Formats: sequence, structure tokens, C-alpha cells
Amino acid sequence: MCVCIVCAVCAVCMFIYYSPTGCYDSCIRCLGAVPYTSLLATLLCYIGVALFCGGGHKALSNTYTLVELYFAPEVQDFTVLADFIKYFQYVIYGLASFFFLYGLLLLAEGFYTTSAVKQTFGEFKSTSFGRCVSLTFIILTYVLAVIWLAIFGFTAIPVFFLFNMESSCHRINILSETTIFNQHSRVCMDARQYGFLPWNASPGVVCGTALANICKKAEFYVTYDLYICAFVGAGITLFALFLYVVATTYNYAVLRFLGRKGIRW
Repeated sequence: MCVCIVCAVCAVCMFIYYSPTGCYDSCIRCLGAVPYTSLLATLLCYIGVALFCGGGHKALSNTYTLVELYFAPEVQDFTVLADFIKYFQYVIYGLASFFFLYGLLLLAEGFYTTSAVKQTFGEFKSTSFGRCVSLTFIILTYVLAVIWLAIFGFTAIPVFFLFNMESSCHRINILSETTIFNQHSRVCMDARQYGFLPWNASPGVVCGTALANICKKAEFYVTYDLYICAFVGAGITLFALFLYVVATTYNYAVLRFLGRKGIRW
């Protein structure tokens, strides 16, 4: 299998960078033209978006079920949350499609402006349009990074809530085993305090044994893990966008520098 992969790479390299010295020289030139920063950022972006979109979509569905079963049996008590879950799931589809296309655009921009490509094709050729495209990518990527920073912080809220919920359940189990008083019934989780439910939601709060029973459900831990997955995915995507900013800024700086030297098509 490895031999087949090497042969395929050599065939592609020979087709793109034909050299009379053979496959080795073509492969070296081909590998030297790869924008590794943009490529790494693209891979991280795809991984992060996949984790965020996949984990977030399923976690939102499980959240609707948990809220309806334990915190607000009446749907009219959490209509805002229900609408948010429904519409944000559609937003997730759009985010996945957008970042797939945007990652390809940035990768293509990296291929055509990286220093390895310039060295491969010899004389570098810069135009005002090329510099404008690079500047546009810098601004757009920076704006996306700021927006995604807010999304990254937003995904921490359900993780924090479920972490506190799991800690409360652990506290309830300890109190129920070590004390003769009904102290564990005073340990509660109020979803209204985190903004998930309005203050008129009934009951909106779960205490004592009922709370501990929720934590014993497999759906709870699945939802918790999915939100952690979405949180990690958002962090990876944010890091990938910062890498994009670094790569596009470097490319633009090179374009400006060589543009001032008057090297043009």
C-alpha cells in the first residue's frame, strides 16, 4: 500500500513538475511548493468544525429531551430555548458548509502565494489584485476569529452547567451516605440561573434524589461528553483561524515587499 501511495505521489509530481532527472527531483519540487501552515490550519479547521457541528447538533437534541423531562415538562415554559435549539441546528449546517469552502479558498490562496511556490516558478509576479485578495482574506479571517472567540466562550456555558450538575450529584451521594439528616435534598440545580429557562418556568429546578437520578442516566453523560466535544472543536477551530491569520499576513507582507520592487506580470 505504501508503495502504491509513493508511486501515485510521484506520478502527480512528474505531471505537475516534470524534470528530466526523474521522480526524485519532481517530488522535492512538489513537496517544496506545499504551504504547510495553511495546510495544517485547514486540517485543524476541518477537524474542529466537524467536532463542533457533530457534537453540538446531537447535544442540542439531547438537551431538549433533558429539559422537557426534568426541568420544564410544559413546552411553553421553554419556547425560547426550543426555538434556539431548532434554529441553531440549521446554523450548524451552514457553518459546516461555509468552513468547508472557506478552508479550500484559504488553502488555494496559500498555494499561490507561499514562498515555496514563488521559488518553484522562479520569478515572482505580483499584481494589485493579488495583494487586494490577500488583504481581504486577512480581514475576513480576523473577523471570523473574533466571532468564533465568542462562540468558543458560549460553548463553555453548557459544559460549566453540566459540570456543576455532576458535582452536585456527587455531593448528594456523599451526603446521603454519611449523614442521618435530609441534607442532600437541599442540593439543587436551577437551570434558570444560567439563562436556559425563564424565571416563570416550572419547576426549573431539580433537587436531592431527583437530581442524583438524572445524573445516573446514560443520556446525561452522553450529552455532557458531546458538549465537551463541541467545546474542544470550537477551540481547535479558533486556533486554526489564528494560524490562517498568521499565514495570510505573511503572504500579504511578501506580496507588498515584492510589489514595491516592481516585480509584476
